[in-house]
Amino acid sequence: MKWKLENLYASLSDWEKDFQELSEVLKEIPSYQGLLHEFDVFKKYYLRQREITIKLHKLYQYAALKSDLNKKVVENAARVQKVGYLLSEITRATAFDAPEILAMGKEKVLSYIDRDAELEEYRFSVEQLFHRQAYVLDAKSEGLLANYRQLSSQGSSLYSALAVSDNSSKKVVLKDGKEITLTSGNYRSYLADLKDADDRELVFKTFFSHYADHKYTYAQIYNTVLQADLAQMKSRGYNTSLESYLHSNKIDPVVYHNLVSVAHESTDLIKRYYAIRKQVLHLKKHRTFDRFMPLAVSKSQYSYDEAKHLFFESLNHLDARFKDKAYEALEDGYVDVYEQEGKQTGAYSWGAVNEHPFILLNYDDTLNSVFTLAHEAGHSMHSLFAHEAQPVATQSYTIFVAEIASTFNEHLLLDYFIDNNKGSNDDKIMLLQQSIDDILATFFRQTLFATYELRAHELAEKGEPITHEALSKIMQELYLDYYAIDISEEPGKSYIWAYIPHLFNTPYYVYQYATSFAASLKLYELVKEDPRNIEKHMALLSAGGNDFPVDQVKKAGIDLTKKDAFTAVTNRLKTLIDELELALKS
Repeated sequence: MKWKLENLYASLSDWEKDFQELSEVLKEIPSYQGLLHEFDVFKKYYLRQREITIKLHKLYQYAALKSDLNKKVVENAARVQKVGYLLSEITRATAFDAPEILAMGKEKVLSYIDRDAELEEYRFSVEQLFHRQAYVLDAKSEGLLANYRQLSSQGSSLYSALAVSDNSSKKVVLKDGKEITLTSGNYRSYLADLKDADDRELVFKTFFSHYADHKYTYAQIYNTVLQADLAQMKSRGYNTSLESYLHSNKIDPVVYHNLVSVAHESTDLIKRYYAIRKQVLHLKKHRTFDRFMPLAVSKSQYSYDEAKHLFFESLNHLDARFKDKAYEALEDGYVDVYEQEGKQTGAYSWGAVNEHPFILLNYDDTLNSVFTLAHEAGHSMHSLFAHEAQPVATQSYTIFVAEIASTFNEHLLLDYFIDNNKGSNDDKIMLLQQSIDDILATFFRQTLFATYELRAHELAEKGEPITHEALSKIMQELYLDYYAIDISEEPGKSYIWAYIPHLFNTPYYVYQYATSFAASLKLYELVKEDPRNIEKHMALLSAGGNDFPVDQVKKAGIDLTKKDAFTAVTNRLKTLIDELELALKS
């Protein structure tokens, strides 16, 4: 139940050897500059880039994974910084290629690709480059921007240092005298299990005190992120920061705005659900930290092995190739299962080019952890399908389609639980709540954060001050809109923006959870109608990054530029709430 990082490198000395070899490549890269118009040089450069890509991905993956096992080990963090610096140097050294290739013209570049089968895998990357042509600068300017790449990413590094490395577990004493230790991995479980409202508030207040105590620092770090985005936007000539993030993948901003609009128009469903919860749980007021409380009591615990079994059973009726990839995704040595001191919080799957993906979990035997396992297995399956079907240049898929694979697995697992429920009404209530909470967390909550992110960037674009008061005000307004909850009354909740790592690490990322959830739900409905439609899903997974993401999803039968793709989620939510009300009455 631990990673076997020797599957990447047998030893640190092997890693160092590859690092040194790649460092030497920096001396070679300038020899190509000014000569890419010559076919032989063009071909040699692209094939060399393939070698660099494979080795760089592997180096970075190993360093980052080793660091994530214990963020407090300085040597591990230093290794990540070394690779990050090397990546920046390679990016700077190769900054000449885009302007040179654009200067050659699309017709000539494509004629080179037509001329040699070894270059065929780069056809789409060339299409992407010419799509971005209006925002690619001259070689000198690209070099200058590359020089600042490492600096512009410091907001993310500072956030990780403050939120993880400089954060620590906290002890609290409950009303009954019991002392508990709170961590990022367990505090939600306490909020779900504690019956006393004051105990729940104490746990919540204590956990969020870190963000309240460091609100000025977090606001300045986030301002660093915003200003870096603003600098990129202005340097390249984009009209908005949103456009700067969407354009390269040819994502129409209407997708983002439709998502925000549909979620905003459907918040009455959330308020209806919370009113039901308030009544059933006999709460004077439904607060955000009450959302983890179960509507039905279940003492079910699931070991990691049981979680795997449940997941495998949930897809037993599907194509053998799909099942094989699920087993491969969870092979021993590629999943680090349990929480430990210093380990990166949360969960993820990371698949470097041509390498088996690794999954990080902080498994705690809860039903939520079972679904997290299925979710991350979906990402690994996506990587495995893409690695099998795609060459190096198009293996890496976009974030936009990534969450389709993961949430599709969650739909599978949820229906398996519901369809195989043998008995009690409490079990049915628990599963209905799980599915409703999943929609609220993946679709609505992520869209709320996406709306916050859009508004915060708009403040920066207007030159408004970025303070903790300004950021908290946006969150307070959104929580009133979505949930009819005044989070200013909850200790520390107004600083929820400081708790979400994606806002600092990967701007304009979280909306893709919601778009992917909507797409995966529509795709899953097709598979429910006819299991043979799993072929459409596997085709999407196998496509890797061989086309623009909205076009990839459209080939699978889902048009995300239309509101219908999102209203499917709200329709399902209404149905589930109706079923929940009936189950509660019985």
